[in-house]
Amino acid sequence: MTTRTHLCTTPLCLVFYAFAIGLLNFNIVVAQEATLSASSGDEESVEIGVDASLAEAQEVAKASPPTQSNAEEQSSEIESPEAAGDAVPAAGEAGPEDPTDKPANGEPLNAPNTSGDLNSDSGETESKDKPTVPNAKSSKNERANRKKNGSTSEDVKDSKEAEPKRLPKLGISNGPMLPGQRWRVHDMRRPRPSVVTPGKLSTYDKPGTAPSDAIVLFDGTDLSNWCHLSKEDPSQLIEAQWKVEKGYFEVSKQTGPLQTIDSYGDCQLHLEWQTPAIVRGDSQGRGNSGIFFMEEFEVQILDSFNNRTYADGQAGALYGQYPPMVNASRKPGEWQVYDILFEAPVYSLEGELEKPASVTVMHNGLFIHHARNYYGPTGGGVVPKYPALSPAAPIALQNHGNPVRFRNIWVRPLRP
Repeated sequence: MTTRTHLCTTPLCLVFYAFAIGLLNFNIVVAQEATLSASSGDEESVEIGVDASLAEAQEVAKASPPTQSNAEEQSSEIESPEAAGDAVPAAGEAGPEDPTDKPANGEPLNAPNTSGDLNSDSGETESKDKPTVPNAKSSKNERANRKKNGSTSEDVKDSKEAEPKRLPKLGISNGPMLPGQRWRVHDMRRPRPSVVTPGKLSTYDKPGTAPSDAIVLFDGTDLSNWCHLSKEDPSQLIEAQWKVEKGYFEVSKQTGPLQTIDSYGDCQLHLEWQTPAIVRGDSQGRGNSGIFFMEEFEVQILDSFNNRTYADGQAGALYGQYPPMVNASRKPGEWQVYDILFEAPVYSLEGELEKPASVTVMHNGLFIHHARNYYGPTGGGVVPKYPALSPAAPIALQNHGNPVRFRNIWVRPLRP
């Protein structure tokens, strides 16, 4: 028996049918949107899980280098979403993957990129917006390199705001005044001494050199800084006649004393001298000569090695006034050295003596006089008195008729 169903065609039924059809279409649309949302959520969860697994694997690899078996276990544990079968295929992608899409090593072509590059050939979303975790080891190395090179970000910032370089302190400006001076203690305004290069010391075979600020009176070549005075006219200078050879000059008889062309007052004098190796004579007749400061004040030159004579007439004596403190003479024929500090006498404007002449003498490195005052011009058998003298005069070498030799003579005028 066939039962027939008849649709109601009344206006009320038509309105009901339209409402039912609209409600059905709405439920279909809602169901489709829910399906798409669930598919998208599964994909994001799979990607986050893979990224977390990769980060964990990298930390484990840093802690202990994996062996081959560990590497295989980690590779099997960290699988792609497609291989695990948990991922939902995206819209437009094929369902099951084709076995022919795998490379020779068996890994799928669309496996996650473990090199850190999240861009893929299949059009995956770039990771520009995804924050990257800084590598602690690389950051530490960068800081170490900056420290090794002497620069850090803080240093660069400080260098822009650094103060100008400070110079060494040169004293103070508020120290107490020194008695009798116009300068303070450690006065930063006080002029500093000029730099002088010392000369080289002599050896027996080779004379030394003078300091850089000295006046060389004899360098072993000529007597251009020396002269004689004419006997007829003491104001007439005559060219030096003493013999020069082999780096020294020697006293020549019948020529008179030798003196410097220029005049000197306070000064430091260095002079090397030698008496004959073959001894002739005795007492004052053996290797006799002398140095006269300002042509008036003598320091005696004599062969005093095993040679007896009066005390104030031997080598190093202030002739006729003071003997040396010790006899420092070397053997005849050996070079001997005088280093003498001479201070000229000081007179008032009225010509009265205020300070006598004085010397400090070193003979072969030994002090034989220390700040010793002259009674006046030296001479034999008299008690001297100070005449009126000029502030400076030539330095003279005595000619006593003995062939005494000289070398390496230089002078440094002393200025206050």
